Amino acid sequence: MSDTEDIQRRTIKVLALGQVLGGFGLGSVLSIGSLLAKDLSGSEAWAGSAATFSTLGSAIWAIPLARLAYARGRRISLAMGAGFAITGAIAVINAAGLRSFPLLLLGIFLLGAGSATSLQARFAATDIPSAGKTGRSIGLVVWATTVGAVTGPNLFGPGEELGKALGLAPLAGPFLFTVAAQTCSTLVFWFGLRPDPLKYAQEIGKDAGKAKHKISFKSAIQTLKAYPVARFAVMSIALSHMVMVSVMAMTPVHLQHMGYDIVVVGFTISLHIAGMYAISPVMGFLADKVGKVQTIFIGQALFVAALLFAGLGHADRLMVTIGLTLLGLGWSAATVAGSALLSVTLPPEEKTNVQGLSDSLMNLSGAFGGAIAGLLLASFHFEGLNAIALVPVSVVTVLIFAISRKNKLANS
Repeated sequence: MSDTEDIQRRTIKVLALGQVLGGFGLGSVLSIGSLLAKDLSGSEAWAGSAATFSTLGSAIWAIPLARLAYARGRRISLAMGAGFAITGAIAVINAAGLRSFPLLLLGIFLLGAGSATSLQARFAATDIPSAGKTGRSIGLVVWATTVGAVTGPNLFGPGEELGKALGLAPLAGPFLFTVAAQTCSTLVFWFGLRPDPLKYAQEIGKDAGKAKHKISFKSAIQTLKAYPVARFAVMSIALSHMVMVSVMAMTPVHLQHMGYDIVVVGFTISLHIAGMYAISPVMGFLADKVGKVQTIFIGQALFVAALLFAGLGHADRLMVTIGLTLLGLGWSAATVAGSALLSVTLPPEEKTNVQGLSDSLMNLSGAFGGAIAGLLLASFHFEGLNAIALVPVSVVTVLIFAISRKNKLANS
């Protein structure tokens, strides 16, 4: 085994461990966050603000964290992102105690840095060249989130009990686990990513020893104009994320309307998150072997099934749960394959720049979906929300056929 292969294997292990720990906070942000937003604002229409500010925070943090990675390395960037998430979780706990809706939104915005860190970690898995294994490398790192992300929502009950024992406000307790997990994740990235994978890749790359390529928002846009396949990858990731966030964020509120408690909500979200992460290595394998564009199409087909189950079966908890699980699977296929397609399409000097822009657009799309989801739920109910979510799925599907015909990417 070469030194490069050994470093890549060790990098994947460190990234995976960091993702395991960071995943503990994912379920709390959107599910408990939406319940807190509804409680502190006094309006159901504001329930989607948790998803909005989380994804908005992730979008805004994505670009500066990507630039930091390019300048200083993944180790510093990932550790700093996790550090901001710790501050956010502490702010949410205080917001619940002070019953301050603005402080809650600020805390959730800071927690968005944790999501940006998690997204950046999947691209960090591809910094060191690994021919023919891009999808699998991304899939393995995404899969590592499963343990924390699936376990996290099931800690809602214990978190509430711990919070009560410590005298915290209702719904604040689960964020204690977020603080602990993100602290451990920060330490793993800081001490584990040695050598830094991005710095190592820059050293062994063709441009080693030359002046660094200038990165900016403008140059990222210019790159996407020059690479239509990369542009398609960015759009498919963003629209798929919009579908997932809009429906997932409103499911806890819908289940509350049906009379279910926080334990049932946590279990349902756990199954959804399991769909997002548990079989991502399979999605990565499909992306590498069957084709990246084809795997994105599989993701859209899964979305259609998910929205039909959840929408038509909106009065049945089992049907809603099946729909949410399929929703997670669709997101996994589209995100893993789209990320792999983006990574193999771009020139090395532009990857970090465009990856940051992609994560930003992905989360802005999710923020938009979360922002309108509460209004759509209040106006058209849960079944209407699922029906409207078919629109971006249709857009991606049309783009798939267009890009496949134009660029003959059947075997990408």
